[in-house]
Amino acid sequence: MTLKKFFLLISLLLLFSFFTISASAQPELSVSTSSNELFGAKAAEITEEFTLEQMLKYAIEDERLAFAEYTFIMEEYNVTKPFSNIIEAEKVHEGYLLDLYKTYGYEVPSFVGSEHVILPNSLEEIYDIGVIAEIENIAMYDKFLTFDLNDDVRTVFEALRDGSLQHLDAFKKQAEKN
Repeated sequence: MTLKKFFLLISLLLLFSFFTISASAQPELSVSTSSNELFGAKAAEITEEFTLEQMLKYAIEDERLAFAEYTFIMEEYNVTKPFSNIIEAEKVHEGYLLDLYKTYGYEVPSFVGSEHVILPNSLEEIYDIGVIAEIENIAMYDKFLTFDLNDDVRTVFEALRDGSLQHLDAFKKQAEKN
């Protein structure tokens, strides 16, 4: 089994798990768009060919969504760790992407992550969903890294993927505690 097929299989399993978790959860705070609109890692998952601008769009959407979700979680559940550290990382991640937008002369999308946040009823569910979200984010960057990229773009995507690997570890630890 190739690495690409492995990541696709894992992504599909995680996507199924995410929908199973989401279907059983009754969100207290829910602001979402049409289910037909995909963005971030979900949009990247079903796309096979990308322009650099599309990659940057999906990446910044995913980083902004994570920032918004973790901010709402901290407010709704009155928790800080690991969310406060990850929020700070998300700000840095967005900054790296904004630098690439500037370097390549692309218009920055007006995507607002807080318009797409759906929170489950419990903190335990959030840790599990955080694991899934980080795995999807990692898969998105791994997919992007299979393309011929300029060194600056490759460096940023590797850094963002590696940051998500750290976030994944933090969420796994929290999920195991609960």
